[in-house]
Amino acid sequence: MSQQLNTRVQGVSSDARAMMMYEANKKSIVVAYLFWFFLGMFGAHRFYFGKTGSAIAQLILTITMIGSVVTFVWIIIDAFMIPDWLRSQNTMLAAQIAGP
Repeated sequence: MSQQLNTRVQGVSSDARAMMMYEANKKSIVVAYLFWFFLGMFGAHRFYFGKTGSAIAQLILTITMIGSVVTFVWIIIDAFMIPDWLRSQNTMLAAQIAGP
């Protein structure tokens, strides 16, 4: 895929190419909060950020009645953690694109 992208933007500087790659792959706070609001009990926002293990745990806990109470508290806490996860994810992406 990146080979195909490089072929299409040959006339573009490497800085512009890096910016385009960043913009195409960065995480969005709006998408994260939409996942949190509508599908938070199922861990969708955690899947979005690549936190698969804890997302599966939220999904399993939601199925049980007692676990639903725990998950409700968990997603309220997650609402405050999403901006930090977003910043961290996008910073790691920028570092990967920038290279060594």
